[in-house]
Amino acid sequence: MSQSKSTNRLENVVNSVMGVKTPSPSNDSNINTQAFDGKAFFIYLGGTVLQISLMVLALSGMEWVVSQLLVENSLSWLPTAVASVFFAVLTLRSRLFSPLDNTRSSGRYQQVIRPNWAPPPLAFPIIWMTIGVLRIISSVLVWQAVGQNFLALPLIAFVIHLALGDTWNTIFTVEGRLGAAVPVVIIGPWLSAIVVTFIYWKMTILAGLLLAPSVIWITVACALVYSIWQLNGCEPLYPMKQESRGER
Repeated sequence: MSQSKSTNRLENVVNSVMGVKTPSPSNDSNINTQAFDGKAFFIYLGGTVLQISLMVLALSGMEWVVSQLLVENSLSWLPTAVASVFFAVLTLRSRLFSPLDNTRSSGRYQQVIRPNWAPPPLAFPIIWMTIGVLRIISSVLVWQAVGQNFLALPLIAFVIHLALGDTWNTIFTVEGRLGAAVPVVIIGPWLSAIVVTFIYWKMTILAGLLLAPSVIWITVACALVYSIWQLNGCEPLYPMKQESRGER
């Protein structure tokens, strides 16, 4: 009994930190058709581009903030502390910059048929929280390596990676488009994770090593997303139009 309470307490803490909401009963009565949903495609594209733009704007703002700290403050450690807090917010709450619905919930994962090797729902926020800490440290190291320049290519590549991950979350977790989620997770989060890790590695080997676990985990996630897609009907690998049952 005490072990169960401890597990629940751990789950509540981790979910609070990562912003994962407790799943509620779904009232979604929509069904997919076979028609390509062009509107959804352009919403995803536009939302991703806007999120990247807003995060780059935030990088630009931090460039000004840190430059002022360097001029007006004699505390040499303060810019690094401020940068660390900024990268923590950017990494753990990147969805704040997204115009798309990026609700974090384990509900979708619990509803679908999963392979036998699938991790339990609690594993995801714990793993992502760990990866988040590694991302923060590696980004600070890269920021220092590029002369405390927030608008450097490695950090811009990093925010692109975060935005692609958030868009995938909208497609899979929020909207349940299991087919479209397969190519998006490969072209988006997985490929961009490899690119960012390589760029970070070129800047400083330690930063690349710290990001390497995220590539491994996203590779596992790709296999899991593909397996879920296969086990749940192999719907087309593109966003399909949805209509309510009452419209049929």
